[in-house]
Amino acid sequence: MSVNKVILIRHGQSKWNLLNKFTGWNDVELSELGKKEAVKAANLLKINKIDFNYSFTSMLTRSIHTLWIILKTLNKNWVTVNKDWRLNERHYGALQGLNKDETIKKYGKKKVHEWRRSYKISPPKIKNASCLFSGYDERYENIGLNNFPKGESLELTEKRVVKFWKETLLPKMKLQKKIIIVAHGNSLRALIKYLGKIDDALISRLDIPTGSPIIYEFNKNNVPVRYYFL
Repeated sequence: MSVNKVILIRHGQSKWNLLNKFTGWNDVELSELGKKEAVKAANLLKINKIDFNYSFTSMLTRSIHTLWIILKTLNKNWVTVNKDWRLNERHYGALQGLNKDETIKKYGKKKVHEWRRSYKISPPKIKNASCLFSGYDERYENIGLNNFPKGESLELTEKRVVKFWKETLLPKMKLQKKIIIVAHGNSLRALIKYLGKIDDALISRLDIPTGSPIIYEFNKNNVPVRYYFL
């Protein structure tokens, strides 16, 4: 029997989602549709009477602002907001900022699919000198330049997400916190893969739409039971 719930939400559509660009760690604002998706997500939680009193999000604006809109819509601005870089989107390396269709034309559909969906294959690494390299951003000072990701596979993304889960989130669940996590397509895919023990190959089929709440249920020992979309 499931007794605990954690809400997982991918941020609303961003301006680069709208332009079909690889975003990764680039800090991009929500589109107008993305803001509406955040409101819709909040209303779905309200209609289904799924509550929370504690929240986590990444260090990226599109996820932070999605959470803010959800809190405002539900009149829950008092809820504690915690930001953690380990919930950031997968780092897309040198692909960041590129249009996905144009990248397919240049490298081929198979190669781009591997970069986007395979578990172990990383995209080409971004260089420190790139104008899109965010390793010098003050919000990431605690990572250190030598440890800053320059291109991640889903496997590498999963390692940091699982560390966050074990070190930060599980202790809050044990304190009976009712939690919402607003993050990104790949950081949430990595988390669901870990919790559900999903096969490396099968995880490529999991698609997480923007602004769609996922409810993950756990038993009294905080062992995952099932998840479903609202």
